[in-house]
Amino acid sequence: MRIKNCIGKRMKTKFDIGILVGLIMSFMLTVNVNAQDNALSSQDSQAAASIIKVGDIAPGFMVEMLDGNSMKLSDMKGKVVLLNFWATWCGPCMNEFKEIPEKIIKRFGENPDFIFIPVSRGETREAVQKKMDQLKENGIDFPVGLDSDKTIYSLYAKSYIPRNYLIDRDGKVVYTSIGYEEKEFAGMADKIADLLK
Repeated sequence: MRIKNCIGKRMKTKFDIGILVGLIMSFMLTVNVNAQDNALSSQDSQAAASIIKVGDIAPGFMVEMLDGNSMKLSDMKGKVVLLNFWATWCGPCMNEFKEIPEKIIKRFGENPDFIFIPVSRGETREAVQKKMDQLKENGIDFPVGLDSDKTIYSLYAKSYIPRNYLIDRDGKVVYTSIGYEEKEFAGMADKIADLLK
């Protein structure tokens, strides 16, 4: 009788472990599928938050720069323009900014046919000035524009930064990016080089 009870308990334990392993594997599969769905829905929502897409004519604007000068997009016809939307509190924006001196400014900054316009979205002049002063200490130094009330940004998108719009010599958007990925950023730099040929 005791022997039967021991065997029964062992079989029950093995059975319970088998159920537990099965449940864990089922849970992991569900989590993985949900993560993929969330990534897709995140990409979909980012795309839905875009107003201007590849192939569209870039909406005109005038932006006041931090140094007091202003830039007008319509004055840049015939040039390749990289329009970048960012904010001081945005970690991916700052990761992107670390790449800009080497991969954008050094590579294309001397070319008179290339214009880089980084526009701070929804922030005060004081906040932007403070951040640019900090960045300058780390070798990140270039003119930036101010869009405190998001007037310019709202012409291009509803949400999500950093955002880049690469505009060709005819004023057409030929490349866009949302967020920061090193490989994608390098690809954008190569696209700029192609447009400047």
